[in-house]
Amino acid sequence: MTWIESHLGAWVVKYRWWIICIMLPAICLAATGIRYVGISNDTRVFFAEENPDYQALKALEDTYSKEQGIFFVLAPKGGTVFTRDALRATAELTEAAWHIPHSIRVNSLANFQHARAEGDDLIVSSLIGDPNDLSEAQLQQIRLTALSEPAIRHRLISPSGHVTGLFVGLVTPPGSSRAVPEVAEYARRLAEDFRARHPDIDLYLTGSIMMDYAFAQASRQDMMTLIPAAFFIMVALVGIALRSFYAVFTAVSVTVVSMITALGLVGWLGVPLNAVSIGAPGLMLTLAVADNIHVLTTMFRLLRQGCTKHEAVAKSLQINLKAMFLTNITTVLGFLTMNFSESPPWRDMGNIVGMGVTIDLVNSVLLLPALMAVLPLSTRLYREKARWVDLGRLADFVIRRRRFLLGSMLVIVAVTSVGILGIELDDNFLSYFDDSFEFRRATDFMAKNLTGWDVIEYSLTSEQPGGIADPSYLSTVDRFADWYRRQPKVVYVATIADLIKRLNRDMHGSDPNYYRIPDQRELAAQYLLLYELSLPFGQDLNSQIDVDKAAARFTVVLQSMSANELCRMDALATQWLTANAPKPMHIRGTGLSLIWARITQRNIGDMLWASLLEIVVISGLMFFSIRSLKFTVVFLIPNLVPPFIAFGIWGMTKSQVGLSLSVVVAMTLGIIVDDTIHFFVKYFTARREHGMSPEQAVRYAFETVVAAIGVTTLVLIAGFLVLMLSHYRMSSEMGLMCAMVIGLALMCDFFLTPALLMKFDRPGVNCQAVDA
Repeated sequence: MTWIESHLGAWVVKYRWWIICIMLPAICLAATGIRYVGISNDTRVFFAEENPDYQALKALEDTYSKEQGIFFVLAPKGGTVFTRDALRATAELTEAAWHIPHSIRVNSLANFQHARAEGDDLIVSSLIGDPNDLSEAQLQQIRLTALSEPAIRHRLISPSGHVTGLFVGLVTPPGSSRAVPEVAEYARRLAEDFRARHPDIDLYLTGSIMMDYAFAQASRQDMMTLIPAAFFIMVALVGIALRSFYAVFTAVSVTVVSMITALGLVGWLGVPLNAVSIGAPGLMLTLAVADNIHVLTTMFRLLRQGCTKHEAVAKSLQINLKAMFLTNITTVLGFLTMNFSESPPWRDMGNIVGMGVTIDLVNSVLLLPALMAVLPLSTRLYREKARWVDLGRLADFVIRRRRFLLGSMLVIVAVTSVGILGIELDDNFLSYFDDSFEFRRATDFMAKNLTGWDVIEYSLTSEQPGGIADPSYLSTVDRFADWYRRQPKVVYVATIADLIKRLNRDMHGSDPNYYRIPDQRELAAQYLLLYELSLPFGQDLNSQIDVDKAAARFTVVLQSMSANELCRMDALATQWLTANAPKPMHIRGTGLSLIWARITQRNIGDMLWASLLEIVVISGLMFFSIRSLKFTVVFLIPNLVPPFIAFGIWGMTKSQVGLSLSVVVAMTLGIIVDDTIHFFVKYFTARREHGMSPEQAVRYAFETVVAAIGVTTLVLIAGFLVLMLSHYRMSSEMGLMCAMVIGLALMCDFFLTPALLMKFDRPGVNCQAVDA
């Protein structure tokens, strides 16, 4: 690389106009792909196709149905659902819900199918007829029936009768990006109209469709806030650092151009953005500007030393090229290791940022110096400008207090290690949305007053056509349901056994003694057939039993639970099935809640291996660069300490580490090594080329590179802190933790790195062997 370092700068200056004329049209061509950039509103983008839990969920949905849902929660201000006005409003909303696009079923208290026997016939009709004609006695009877019916209690009616629910099942066209917003916006208009006509009833809107809509909302809000905020912060900090209009304009322009080019390529590749990868443009803005600052600050220093503009541009590129190359490789490597993530959005984010950083390296090496070579620079820029921090005094402090600094860092690491012991690897997807989202507020109200949010599902097979009517099969299912109902945080259990027991009771004059499984398979099958033939449109059992009636769906609704609680619950259920059910039923549960729970656990393990691989590769790069095993180890220490301290602090204050934080080490490691690389390069340049002692080399590094390190790090910290503006906790937590790690890394580079170099480097050592 020595020949390239020596000649590239001069070549860029010589062919500056050719570079500008070739690169700008190429950039424009790539940027036109921005018009194809879309935002995904599907929460399932977090699950890879090869994810075994996701495959199990799709198998269950292929067997029964893949319904998305909207759930309306009605809370009359009078405190009871069982009034004519409240039931009339429920019936109106039930009728209106059928007009929601792509709806295939509507379940509510108004159309709950209540069965009764007339001779040998089974009569199935809605529990509530015309609400306007109901007498007080009928209202009371409806109340008693609804509150005593296990099929709807804690699902469509609260145990006290103060809240009722209405579920709309939908099947949206596969691959349609407009279906979810179309449905959600229609439902919101329907809700607004309902509230206007029924001000005495509070209406809440939740369900999987509204969750997907909130997911898209989070992405759009972040795009509108995070990118502009990151841009203005970057401009402000770059302006403070460079204090030159042309330099700031060029640095910002090249950075923005790199981001736009990367987004254009994302559009051409057809990769949609989501609530995670929407933060990539802001990260590109803050990461990409670092190289530009290093080139420009060195250029101005050379100008002040008397170099001409072209000489300063060429020599600045020569001085910084190796460090820029190494820092960009490690940054790209850090983001590319996110491809080890179990969740595709993190892979997308890593690939997008990695692509943007790579593009900016090319622009920083070619376009930036070419532009600076043609732009006019005032001679006023040549004079030395006062610094806010006296770097010479800072260097003297570090040199004098190096033993104290090493001891202090050991104490800090020892104290924070206690916090790491308090970290709990857990997560809760619902809490990713804060209270600013209507979906979150509605879901919290639903969970508190009506039913749960988390769902675990099983497909329990009898392995024979019509086997779901077999009394032994039904008995096993019923015992499994009883076991689940005794578990903590279980709100509702829906099984085919409950339906058969209800039909047996209704066929015997609603005698509660007959609320049990029939002894004869033929009788159970007959009840089921009569019931299916009596059901109106949209109330069929296709979503509950398979085509040949060999298997049935088993659904458990739980209060909002953490990932660990869900996994423990399913593990206990699997143990029960293994011990008490026939072998065909020895299965694990599935459902979106469980997939979220398991992906968090697996992702943490995957990203741990990714971080270890990244450490190995970075160590190899540094060994190849500095040709010293000892200094390679010294290089690693100040870069491993920051995430260790950060997670220790997190363990002391928040404790829970979930999906968003599982990628932090791999992501930040490639970033924080950049400043250490710049410090090492300047340190060994002083030792090798200028023959300085370790103390003098530390002072040289402080005077030549620490200012740029400080500015670029502040830009990075600000860029990640911008993510905290997101109302999506996955982004805000990641931003906070990354900013903490990068801030601690700056502290280590200022105090720990030079102290380590002076301890392990001796004045008498021949540094010619260390190729900086």
